[in-house]
Amino acid sequence: MKEQLDRDNLPKHIAVIMDGNGRWAKQKGFTDRIFGHRNALKAVKDVIEGCGELGVKYLTLYAFSTENWNRPKAEVDGLMNLLVKTIKEEVPTMHKNNVRLDTIGDTSALPDYSRRELLSAIEDTKNNTGLTVILALSYSGKWDIVNAAKKLAQQVKEGTIGLDDINESVFELSLDTKGIPNPDLMIRTGGDHRISNFMLWQLAYAELYIFEDLFWPDFRREHLHIAIGDYQARERRFGRTSEQIKKSI
Repeated sequence: MKEQLDRDNLPKHIAVIMDGNGRWAKQKGFTDRIFGHRNALKAVKDVIEGCGELGVKYLTLYAFSTENWNRPKAEVDGLMNLLVKTIKEEVPTMHKNNVRLDTIGDTSALPDYSRRELLSAIEDTKNNTGLTVILALSYSGKWDIVNAAKKLAQQVKEGTIGLDDINESVFELSLDTKGIPNPDLMIRTGGDHRISNFMLWQLAYAELYIFEDLFWPDFRREHLHIAIGDYQARERRFGRTSEQIKKSI
């Protein structure tokens, strides 16, 4: 499948909802959901390496939503510890593969030790020029939009911009994804057909690919190739007709 992909028609930015870790663990006979999260790390490494090999520029992984804070404390604590451990271990590999790390979300809500490791890794990898991996942590699309609205309201209040200056382009500059192109392709594992409060503004025209019977720990780069192949077979119209698209080519 990889050899059949058109390298001139790759999605610039891929977003992933990594769903099904808990169900995967239960399927394997484990009651501890952290078992699923630990085994999901292989999938994370594979999708990062797969995107890097192809030349995808941005990969956003929905690692922890604002709603996830409502999960059992033991699971949240386990996820935070796993995050710190993984980031520490992966920084040398990120350098080797020229990967730059970034984050979106309310990182002030993270435990101090998690935030320190995250910010340290972002600083360490800031000069890498290959794939940018963005971890969405304590993130939700609604939070992002409300936060952007507050920033713009404050600027209007201070008189630095006028109300009529606000348009889509200006609004996007206040989102947490400022400077990052909107996703072209969103992949979701686990079979659920919803966006789950993920990048609500940014996914407006993303192509969606749902893996019906695949949980995230079993995701490998061949599944990435399948999703990209499907993306390349679609006609992206952005509100226009097929005839208009053909005339503009």
